[in-house]
Amino acid sequence: METVLQTFELTIGYGKPRCGSRVGVRRQTTVVASGLNLRLRAGEMVCLLGPNGAGKSTLMRTLAGMQPPLGGRVEIAGQDVQAMAPAQLARLLAIVLTERIDVGNLSAFDLVALGRHPYTDWMGRLRETDRTVVEKALKAVQAESLRWRPVNELSDGERQKVMIARALAQEPVVLLLDEPTAFLDLPRRVEIMAMLRELTRTTGCAILLSTHDLDLALRSADRLWLLEAGGIIHTGVPEELVLSGAFAAAFRSSGVEFDAAQGVFRLQRSLRGTAIVHGEGLPAYWTMRALERLGFETRNGHIQSRNGHAQLRNSHCTLEIHIAHHNGLCTWVVSNARGREVYTSLTDLIESLMQGHRKRRNEKD
Repeated sequence: METVLQTFELTIGYGKPRCGSRVGVRRQTTVVASGLNLRLRAGEMVCLLGPNGAGKSTLMRTLAGMQPPLGGRVEIAGQDVQAMAPAQLARLLAIVLTERIDVGNLSAFDLVALGRHPYTDWMGRLRETDRTVVEKALKAVQAESLRWRPVNELSDGERQKVMIARALAQEPVVLLLDEPTAFLDLPRRVEIMAMLRELTRTTGCAILLSTHDLDLALRSADRLWLLEAGGIIHTGVPEELVLSGAFAAAFRSSGVEFDAAQGVFRLQRSLRGTAIVHGEGLPAYWTMRALERLGFETRNGHIQSRNGHAQLRNSHCTLEIHIAHHNGLCTWVVSNARGREVYTSLTDLIESLMQGHRKRRNEKD
């Protein structure tokens, strides 16, 4: 695939006036990251990830030409971003920011039409070709039905679609998005990420987005740019960065750990014991999830038996649970050192385990 954005020994950071100096005089620079040699290819969706304060926003602003690099350069379509006129850059690069912009009573169509500013005259008059591009952009984000609705009456998800359509109306080769799923509920976050991935396929545009939705990034991105605190950046396909340990290391913090086997972050808890769950399908999966939340290490007994693995990591098995199905209903048969109990709902099972834990803790106290 063709490289459309590239950095050469890029150093990013920011400056601030030294104490006691006048604004704009003898600025003290802070380097966030240096020696960055990155490539963004056409038709590719890349997620920029990293802990808070690592410098994701600084990198995005530098790539967009919104602030100059401290060293090195950024090229789009082989041209230095800092040497390009704003109108020229706007034909190659579009950006969608997190901040909500007050657009008054503009309709969705009118807001998307503002994306044609690099192509229209000083009065912003739309030609028929411009209107066609606007309609195409609205269709690409599945927002045709919103075209004449006031933007200030749209939901957050609808508004974000319109903002992305405005960027698409610039017909860029590179689209940068800063936290495009911020403030959206989970279904809308999934929808936006799926839509962006599809846009890379249908438009050939290269998309770079910063996000804190780590799970969605792992599932959706073609590649990751993983920026650690301290300016170290790792690039590669998501699975490679998980296998190398770079993903877990970048987000390691007190009380939280990344489970590479499941691809999820978990709260660190003291282990209460181990449990083998015999069952299949959703009941087994969500039973194991509930037990893990309570602090148990779990294994699926059905899978272990099928694969010939019967040994848990811990030498003792605290619980053994058999899930039975009858006439569309489930029962949970629990065996432990105190005997055997049957539960007709997962709620009853979890409450019983919690009560038993509280009772044993009180006895110790």
